[in-house]
Amino acid sequence: MSRHTVNVTVNGEVVSEEVEARMLLVHFIREVLDLTGTHIGCDTSNCGACTVLLNGRAVKSCTIFAAQVDGGTIETIEALAVDGKLHPLQEGFWEKHGLQCGYCTPGMIMSAKHLLDKNPNPTEEEIRWGISGNLCRCTGYNKIVEAIQYAAEKIEQGDSAEEVSA
Repeated sequence: MSRHTVNVTVNGEVVSEEVEARMLLVHFIREVLDLTGTHIGCDTSNCGACTVLLNGRAVKSCTIFAAQVDGGTIETIEALAVDGKLHPLQEGFWEKHGLQCGYCTPGMIMSAKHLLDKNPNPTEEEIRWGISGNLCRCTGYNKIVEAIQYAAEKIEQGDSAEEVSA
């Protein structure tokens, strides 16, 4: 079995691990790095539960080999809360009831983070488009949209977990 060394920055920490060439990024994150917030949903890129940020872009980690991210930067759901303070997106999902079973939530939040990083004041239509690659089987999306709007307002007001560490 072919193996590759992957050097990658994950949630601000430099990691170097040897992996099988065919190992998917989602399995690398969960099994090698033990970051289990990234969920495995469908293994076909349909659900978005495995969404992480790779070099600042939202990607479905079940569609990428771990060896392909060598030299890259990954951000997972675990990076969002800083010193026990929830990120505005996490807070929004809690306050606006944007989750029920919670299975899609990490991927949904990471897609929403990508959207807000690019567009800090999105319209409802832009939010719905931004999360369109993520499936939720419980909420009907209205509460998720409200949660993202809540987060956008909090970030605009300067209430962000990232500022705690700055």
